[in-house]
Amino acid sequence: MKLLFAFFLTLLFSYSAPVSADVSPYSVSNLRRQYQQAAASKEGGEKFYKLMAAYGQQEAVVLAYKAAAEAIRARDASMLNKLTYVQNASKLFDQAVKLDASNPEIRFLRLSVESNLPSFLGLSQHVEDDRQFLVQTLLQHPKSGLDAETFSIVRNFMVDRGHVSDAEAQQLTEL
Repeated sequence: MKLLFAFFLTLLFSYSAPVSADVSPYSVSNLRRQYQQAAASKEGGEKFYKLMAAYGQQEAVVLAYKAAAEAIRARDASMLNKLTYVQNASKLFDQAVKLDASNPEIRFLRLSVESNLPSFLGLSQHVEDDRQFLVQTLLQHPKSGLDAETFSIVRNFMVDRGHVSDAEAQQLTEL
């Protein structure tokens, strides 16, 4: 019996999948992929919103992605519900920035949402602060705290969407 039990344990542990630090659905790399899919389609947006609605912890960057999910939900919601989702996104971004104001990914997510909101809502008050913060951060690359892929995404967004001056765009494209 002991031999059978030992054989069973050997089989169990030899065929189990290796544990990865990136297994969590709330890992930043997974959230980045989910966010890109959510931005591209309504179905992706719904899936991302459901994932993030279940998140109940207080990790700053994950809260920022939860805020982005609320904003994407607003994009796909009825006219009656859009404002509620945008206001929820704004509150979550405030929480995330309060927890980690120096995180460029959080500030990028907030800028990408707020810069696309109609100005009459009065919910775009951080655009200039986030823009300045991100330009300063990007100009410090590779010591910016961003990995190469995220740096490229943020830089391209800033340049392509006109969030930088011509001189800043030139400096950023040389990095």
